Amino acid sequence: MAEEHESHRDPVPADSRRWAWTAVVVLIVAIVLPIAEAGLRGVVALLLVAAAGAALAVAAAYWFLTHRGVIRGAALAVTVLAPVVVIVVFAASGHLWVAIVSVLLVAVAVACGRRALRADRVSPQPEFPAVPVQHPFFVMNPRSGGGKVVRFDLQRKAEELGAEVVLLSGPQQLDVTELAEEAVERGADLLGVAGGDGTQALVAAVAAEHRLPFVVISAGTRNHFALDLGLDREDPAAGLDALRDGVELRVDLGRINGRPFVNNASFGVYAEVVRSPQYRADKTATVLQMLPDLLGEQGRPGLRAHIDTETVDGPQAVLVSNGPYAFDDLAGMGRRPRLDNGRLGVVAISVANARQAVGLFRRTHDRGLLQRTATEVVVDADVPEIPVGVDGESVMLSTPVRCTISTGALRVRVPRNRPGVRLPPPHLDSARLRKILWPN
Repeated sequence: MAEEHESHRDPVPADSRRWAWTAVVVLIVAIVLPIAEAGLRGVVALLLVAAAGAALAVAAAYWFLTHRGVIRGAALAVTVLAPVVVIVVFAASGHLWVAIVSVLLVAVAVACGRRALRADRVSPQPEFPAVPVQHPFFVMNPRSGGGKVVRFDLQRKAEELGAEVVLLSGPQQLDVTELAEEAVERGADLLGVAGGDGTQALVAAVAAEHRLPFVVISAGTRNHFALDLGLDREDPAAGLDALRDGVELRVDLGRINGRPFVNNASFGVYAEVVRSPQYRADKTATVLQMLPDLLGEQGRPGLRAHIDTETVDGPQAVLVSNGPYAFDDLAGMGRRPRLDNGRLGVVAISVANARQAVGLFRRTHDRGLLQRTATEVVVDADVPEIPVGVDGESVMLSTPVRCTISTGALRVRVPRNRPGVRLPPPHLDSARLRKILWPN
């Protein structure tokens, strides 16, 4: 009898069920309140106004990006004025307050629903004990990140911890991969980099090949890899604590035509923009100047992306990342909660005109934004070479371009005490919520 009672025990925690029912009740209030205040016809009319304003703003934003001169100026005005007009209409009807309250209630309902599903949340990446090392070797770029190597005195601090340091300074161009290989031949048992993500990837590949621990010092400009490792980007010197009291993470390594990447590879529009000599001097002006040509009929790159067994024809942009990015968490947008799932993240954008841009917003143009994970992505084109932005650096690669991922290839050593990675909230799954509400 005891075993029979155990088998019928409700597997859903009472706390999860309370949060789920709270989400349902709050959502019902968010729906009923505006109907009670404005009537069903009034709510429908206001929703139509809001939808029309949003569609107009999206279409105008697309025209702003794809045109120059007077049309761009007019499109900018419409993009700004459309939501203002919607707010004025809501205020004039006397229903602005109830619209704001309803939106806030929906946000509360979503938060409660995610709280009910917190058991489905992504778990932190596991840590492993770090083996003591005797001969750490670091490559440091004094020009990276506006001179962070010098500003934070990284060379001296690393050498005090027993590390050999080579600076990428002087007029001659040094081969970073060759420097790392030579250090391994001399007996280096740990490799590290204080520099940009492109340099990180090159040394990381050597560390992965020799199965050596790898240390990341956040001395670059954006330090995306360091961010997703949970490192302190404000204090690069804190990364050296990995030598004193560190733990290891098993991290995947992406490869594109054999070249390593730690963050992502971009094809299409962004790759063309990064290729421009003017991009480094003035990013915003360069993007606005080039987009009309790149998004126009003559400027389309004619790409074909093969994502495992799925094919996307003619996307304007493709992003292949070393691990999928989180896109459903505004606070953690553009971050990777884990770097060890053995999957490439893929985002492909196919928007050829304003109508498709509006369809993308309304979710009727379902092929406009494609998000997938894969073990292999092959990008082909009608030309023998295409520009690719690999970890933010522009390179020309022969087509077809093949992206793969090496699972757990890197032994990344990080400080035991570090800021950590923001874990995204669980995906709001209505089917899972129904099982929590009505488990039987």
